[in-house]
Amino acid sequence: MGATEDRIKKEPVAETEGGIDFDELMRKFDTESRFRTPPGWQLKLIVFLCIAMSCFHFYTAGFGLLPAQKQGAVHLAFVLVIVFLLYPIKSSMPKNSKIPIYDFALAIFAATPLVYLVMQIDVIAMERSGLPTTTDIVMGFMLIAALLEATRRISNPILPCLAIISLLYCYFGRYMPEMLSHRGFNINRIVNHMYLGTEGIFGTPLEVSSTFVFMFILFGSVLEKTGMGKFIIDLSIALAGWSTGGPAKVAVVASGLMGTISGSSVANVCTTGMFTIPLMKSVGYKPYFAGAVEAVASTGGQIMPPVMGAGAFIMAQFLGVSYLEVALAAVVPALLYYFAVMVQVHFEAKRLGLQGLSRDKLPKIGKLLKEKGFLLIPLVAIVYLLIAGYTPLYAAFSGIIVSFVLSWLNKETRLTPVRLMEAFEAGARGALAVACACACVGMVVGMGTLTGLALRIANAIVTLAGGKLILTLFFTMCASIILGTGLPTTANFIVTSTMAAPALLQLGVPAMAAYMFVFYFGIAADLTPPVALAAYAGAGIAGDDPMRTGGTAFKLALAGFLVPYIYVYNPMLLFIGATPLPMIQAICTAMIGVFLLAMCTIGHYKAPLHWLVRIVALIGAIGLLDPGTSTDIAGLVILAVIYFIQSVKAKAAGNTGTSAQ
Repeated sequence: MGATEDRIKKEPVAETEGGIDFDELMRKFDTESRFRTPPGWQLKLIVFLCIAMSCFHFYTAGFGLLPAQKQGAVHLAFVLVIVFLLYPIKSSMPKNSKIPIYDFALAIFAATPLVYLVMQIDVIAMERSGLPTTTDIVMGFMLIAALLEATRRISNPILPCLAIISLLYCYFGRYMPEMLSHRGFNINRIVNHMYLGTEGIFGTPLEVSSTFVFMFILFGSVLEKTGMGKFIIDLSIALAGWSTGGPAKVAVVASGLMGTISGSSVANVCTTGMFTIPLMKSVGYKPYFAGAVEAVASTGGQIMPPVMGAGAFIMAQFLGVSYLEVALAAVVPALLYYFAVMVQVHFEAKRLGLQGLSRDKLPKIGKLLKEKGFLLIPLVAIVYLLIAGYTPLYAAFSGIIVSFVLSWLNKETRLTPVRLMEAFEAGARGALAVACACACVGMVVGMGTLTGLALRIANAIVTLAGGKLILTLFFTMCASIILGTGLPTTANFIVTSTMAAPALLQLGVPAMAAYMFVFYFGIAADLTPPVALAAYAGAGIAGDDPMRTGGTAFKLALAGFLVPYIYVYNPMLLFIGATPLPMIQAICTAMIGVFLLAMCTIGHYKAPLHWLVRIVALIGAIGLLDPGTSTDIAGLVILAVIYFIQSVKAKAAGNTGTSAQ
């Protein structure tokens, strides 16, 4: 039993007059929410710095970025200063405590090497590249120490410890076993690589964080201030609330749509779950099932185009392709993921005999779209700009402007100066954890490039798997999930794409499929006990056992665990080498396979499924998910047989019920 679960049982979720205290719930499961709210001028200072940070990024996105290292240094300076002022040294400290003097000192300590870098980077690059001075080394030490502590405060100790191990490996590599050994590097070389180079702290991850990622987080904050979240929930109720098991389908639709503006699984659970979980419980779903549905649907938001999670932007940079290509590649897998959840929710509702909500109690789609449908236009604008070839940075910048202008069409959505500044403050706060993770994991990536460890690990994985692709995929999946239990999704993706994905590339897997594979399983860690944070947050709202909720979430997400294997063997699902007819066949058979898999996991189709039939359904699902005409035919035959058996069984049960009456 995990420590997280123990904490839930020992410390029940606080309740307010209206029910659950969602702020307290977020603080339990989302480390980013464990900030303090100091009184008076200290809070005003934090708010000012957050707004200033957002204004800097908004201005540079629209009117020209600084050189990459300068942009990253200014970005990181804002981040570290705000983190030390906002997050206490211990998460258990009172939320309304004052900022102690040592945190002000740490904020100055963290900003100093970054201000120094902005002022000296041109001189360093032109006059003493590769020959750092004593001052350079001291400044590098200061930044590394400050970054490790800031990341610990806003995340957890695992990522800083991984970075420290990486630094020690760079120095002591000569003493390692033969497979891991290298010649070793002195302190000057290590600090120069991590602080002054472009493959350490200021590598691709931080570069993406300081440009695309921040702007899309800011765009999401602006949309939320217009009331987009409430509109999405109302629209989801109107679309799906009337159907069988409607409230659960509302959760799936709402969480998927929220994924277009939110990249955090736990935050998504607490945002939409506060409404959807009680609604699911009210129509008869078990509390643990309601919490699991919300967790699975919310986690999928990170793979749902057009925005997706921060890792998608980094993936585009690593692959050297446009973000649009990454978003396009994610479309079919994301649809398969949500289709699987939706079908399982439907079968569970049928199994329990649950109905939807009364149509006369649902919002009217026409009225909703007439009053607030314009809130969807910024998302449409972003998609259009990406398709038209504009950069994600420009698309996000334009999306914010469009959102601001359109918000004035309705009094409820209007972005007044106060609300706009609140959005800018929230945007900066939302970017802190991603920035710290990107900068800190940059040292892990830097270790890989400096020592060549990444290639050794890839060779080791391939050797361990005996050169077999299926085993290599399995080992890579395990590594991604294990890392995901302690690392944020973005950091997990960067590490696994650097260390594990090359093993897949060696076996001929297309780069897009390899990177998407580790991206999916890094996200899946939020649903994998014993540290399934999204599921535990859902359990907190539902008021049920965390491990039971986590186990149910794992089962519901099973299709999500199989989909990555499918597109590795059939890259056409990622639009790699796609041609119309084979592509249509691949999508259709994959959806039917997911349908069979849903039967297997829920154990119901028209009538309860015998355990032998469930096993046959699983075999049929694998056959349909595996590309190939013969396996597709076998899967379809199995589906036809199950359909016939279950139809007869359902008819017999119906006749028995009629006779009994």
